[in-house]
Amino acid sequence: MRFISAFIACASLLSASAALADSRVFIIANQADGYGVDQCLAHGDKCGAYAARAYCQSRDFAQATNYRRVEPSEITAAIPGAASDKCNGNSCGDYVAITCQR
Repeated sequence: MRFISAFIACASLLSASAALADSRVFIIANQADGYGVDQCLAHGDKCGAYAARAYCQSRDFAQATNYRRVEPSEITAAIPGAASDKCNGNSCGDYVAITCQR
C-alpha cells in the first residue's frame, strides 16, 4: 500500500513540474516601429525585455526567458523572400525568436 501511495505522489510531482516548465519559442518578423523596439529585440538589448515580456503575456505566458535575432536560414523550412519585397532600413528580412515560459 505504501508503494502505491509513494508512486502516486511521485507521479503527481513529475506532472506538476512538467506543467511549470512549459515554454515555447515564437519566431516573429522584426518590423520597424519607429521607436527602436525592433532593434532592442534584434540585438538582445535590455530595452527589448519589456516588449518580449508583453508579447509573451499577450499569448498567456508569464514571462520571456530569452529573445534574440535569428537568421532566416536558422528557421526550419526557411522563409522565402519574394523579389518584389521592399526593405525598410535595417529591418530587411529580420526575424526575432522570443522564448516564453508559463
